[in-house]
Amino acid sequence: MLIAEPLQKAIEELSKLPSIGNKTAQRLALHLLKTDKDNVDLLVKSLIELKEKIRFCSVCFNISVEDTCDICKSQKRNRAQICVVEDASDVIAIEKTNEYNGLYHVLGGVLNPLEGVMVDSLKIKELMARLNSGEIKEIILALNPNSEGDATSVYLINSLKDYPVKISRIARGLPIGGDLEFADSATIGRAFIGRISVQ
Repeated sequence: MLIAEPLQKAIEELSKLPSIGNKTAQRLALHLLKTDKDNVDLLVKSLIELKEKIRFCSVCFNISVEDTCDICKSQKRNRAQICVVEDASDVIAIEKTNEYNGLYHVLGGVLNPLEGVMVDSLKIKELMARLNSGEIKEIILALNPNSEGDATSVYLINSLKDYPVKISRIARGLPIGGDLEFADSATIGRAFIGRISVQ
């Protein structure tokens, strides 16, 4: 069946999004086609602003509108703790639990040699630089409980052994192979409360 070219282009672009297959992309494109133009314009504007205004925090590499994110700027946070996560989506998931009040460090991925993600690809040097301030007393590793997350945690534990900081990992209240982004707030909260010391 021939599909009008603008509709086909919209389907192709939408299907490039994660977890969006061709059928879902088609449903979304058809929905947008039926939607009021003003609402579509608002969606387009919000996507353009997303790309133009969002940057990465120069301290923790979380998403931010300014050079330094609100979490890093806040004096109400426990500045002696840094929670190390894979991605900004993990920060959002942890913040929803209201169980953690420290700072973050977003690595920007995990070690995965098969995908070409090596130590230099991650924000590990930047984490070590933050420890040199002497203000940090605890590093909490909150990486996804899969082989890549575990390998990254082991690498970090070995790299941090000479620093005078407590190192802990969030408890395994999360399913093996699961992602923080998809876990419910109660599970993530319990994992933080039950974190274990690794050094």
